[in-house]
Amino acid sequence: MKAVIPVAGIGSRLRPHTHTQPKSLVPVAGNTILGHIIDRLSGAGVDEFVFIIGYLGEKIENYVRRHYPALRATFVVQEPREGIAHALWLAREQFRHEQDGILILLGDTIVDIDLPAMMSMAGNVLAIKEVKTPSLFGLVETGAGGRVTKVVEKPRIPKSNYALVGLYKIANADWLASALERIIDQNQRTHGEFQLTDALMLMIQDGAEMITVPVDNWFDCGRKESLLEANARLLNRPEFLSRREFPEFPDTIIIPPVSIGKDCQIAGSIIGPNVAIGDRTIVKNTILSESIIGSYSELRSAVMHDCIVGSDALFKGTRHSLNIGDNTEIDYS
Repeated sequence: MKAVIPVAGIGSRLRPHTHTQPKSLVPVAGNTILGHIIDRLSGAGVDEFVFIIGYLGEKIENYVRRHYPALRATFVVQEPREGIAHALWLAREQFRHEQDGILILLGDTIVDIDLPAMMSMAGNVLAIKEVKTPSLFGLVETGAGGRVTKVVEKPRIPKSNYALVGLYKIANADWLASALERIIDQNQRTHGEFQLTDALMLMIQDGAEMITVPVDNWFDCGRKESLLEANARLLNRPEFLSRREFPEFPDTIIIPPVSIGKDCQIAGSIIGPNVAIGDRTIVKNTILSESIIGSYSELRSAVMHDCIVGSDALFKGTRHSLNIGDNTEIDYS
């Protein structure tokens, strides 16, 4: 089965990290967001990929070519960027003739689901998750037998709490391609963009049957909070914990789970839990937890938690020599 992965977005909610790299290449749990996606899809038997690139797209193509040289990959450029449906419309000739159907997975989304089981399900399948603020998401409404009756993008008055998580199995790829052509030809926009939900709704109105499958966890990694949560969840997976091996770092305590890159210099520090550190980073006299630190960075004399630090960054905290008498309170916060 072929996977189509739109990765053209700017990632404004993850600035300043996305000023210099696309959000799909932001590090998380010892890999990039896109690396986790590719690894999971490849492990499920996906053998061909279409990447729809745009903002800093050359970095994505270089990353895939360098880290996955054997991958059967095609790159389609989306410019201008006018929504997910517009991205898929530009790439439609790369997938419309796939007889086994296609998978679509958004490039900033990490989901916990049995992918082989989803791929083996008959027909069109939409992955969903119950949410507390449904007006912020594309939603699914279902009828008798659990079949999808409506999909709608960020409705003002939601009639469902089940959000689309950005993972779709489309059994008839040519049907989807035709629906995409219709909304582009008719300039059918929702919230100013061409939406995949509108194309799916056209398919439903023309008789396409769709069912849903719930995901265990869903991380929209376009925000700091969900990126840190995804980092912690991935680090706590059994397959990650089982390969936990670190060199001896002087005067340092490691509290797992932790991912530490190659050739790091760490001393006099407490690292963990839920910390991912990139390659060749220096950490001295620092307490670090619940954080993601990029490669070639340097942290000294700091107490840090719930932090994201990019690559080639430097942070130096303060050190104090104190002589404090009785009945004293000092609050640096």
